Amino acid sequence: MTTKAQLPARLSIKQAAEYQGVCDRTIRRAIADGRLKAYRVGKRTIRVDRDSLFALEKPMFAA
Repeated sequence: MTTKAQLPARLSIKQAAEYQGVCDRTIRRAIADGRLKAYRVGKRTIRVDRDSLFALEKPMFAA
């Protein structure tokens, strides 16, 4: 598994999904919802902001 320090500043959707352990559609959904910051590079390439990806991680606490 890749650590936070090893991730580039901008990740592909596939890299972001692999890091989070989710399907690429989940990452695309988060981008569409505005929960995840992403940038279009060229006509088809999308890059996900690393810090925005980290911000999605929220600890869960038992009540």
